[in-house]
Amino acid sequence: MADVVRAAGLRGLPDLVTALGRDGDALLAAHGIPPTALNSDDAVIPSTAAARVLESAATACDCGDLGLRLAGQQNASVLGPLAIAIENSPTLGEALDCARRFLFVHSPGLTVAEVPDPEHRPGVSGIRYAGATSPLPPQVADLGLGLLHRVTDLLSGGYGLRSVHLPHPPLAPVARYTAFFGADVRFDQPAAVLRVPQTLAATPVAGGGNEMLREVALDYMRGHFPAPGSFTSARVRHLLARGLGSAPVHLAAVARQLRTHPRTLQRRLADEQVTFEELLDDVRRSAAHRLITSTDLPLSQVTAMVSLAEQSALTRACRRWFGVPPRELRRATRLSRDAGPA
Repeated sequence: MADVVRAAGLRGLPDLVTALGRDGDALLAAHGIPPTALNSDDAVIPSTAAARVLESAATACDCGDLGLRLAGQQNASVLGPLAIAIENSPTLGEALDCARRFLFVHSPGLTVAEVPDPEHRPGVSGIRYAGATSPLPPQVADLGLGLLHRVTDLLSGGYGLRSVHLPHPPLAPVARYTAFFGADVRFDQPAAVLRVPQTLAATPVAGGGNEMLREVALDYMRGHFPAPGSFTSARVRHLLARGLGSAPVHLAAVARQLRTHPRTLQRRLADEQVTFEELLDDVRRSAAHRLITSTDLPLSQVTAMVSLAEQSALTRACRRWFGVPPRELRRATRLSRDAGPA
């Protein structure tokens, strides 16, 4: 599949460029982008064209922070059906999981992933925004990470951002970046990353959500947008989720179910830039969060249901996933639900 992006990702750019003294529609047209495409939820354009028009606009308008300005005017609606799933998720962790699994609906060349803290601080993790090209074009990085920050902030009502890593030098005064993100910004880093509290995943989405709308959006995306190159990993994830707690979850057992050799399965997963261990950890994390926060099952039973040998292993895993032990995660979720909307 060609590397494309939804034209809606540039929504607001013509007006911004015009406000800065240039002809926004003409700039789009010069790069082969029909201005009307930005108002469509279905139109796609080449990712290279989107990157070029952002860089050209920043140069023509002498506006180094153009990507940040555009991000400040946008919200999750530019993501189309993915926005519905994100905004109706019960927690930020599940909203991030929706983005991780379905950002390809917006652009197959973009990814969002939870990663270890690049500064190795306790209680902190990272949310990495990346593309098919490395590093991301500067204005694309600013727009993408800026929008990710803005959506997370709107969903959480403020999420305690620790600092920001950007993979390029500052394009505007550093104070402009710190004012936008409300946190320290570090430049010329290996990747575009928001450094966030590990407890972020357990934070309820502000205003709650409509589970039915979320499932409708997820079903629509599953049915209409096949993930590029995800066939093997999707099947492995499904088998792991189905067998967790009741069937062996090691690589050889899953390979047998797929009627392939374990080394062949490892190679296919590597081609999709994922490992068996990462998939298993992700499936365990989702199941553990659901069982801990939405049931009263004893933690010993939760341990068995996520195929861990000892409850201490569940405690260690929860600290790594959510920044808190399972009892504290359950207690915090209950307190939040009992408090209700502010």
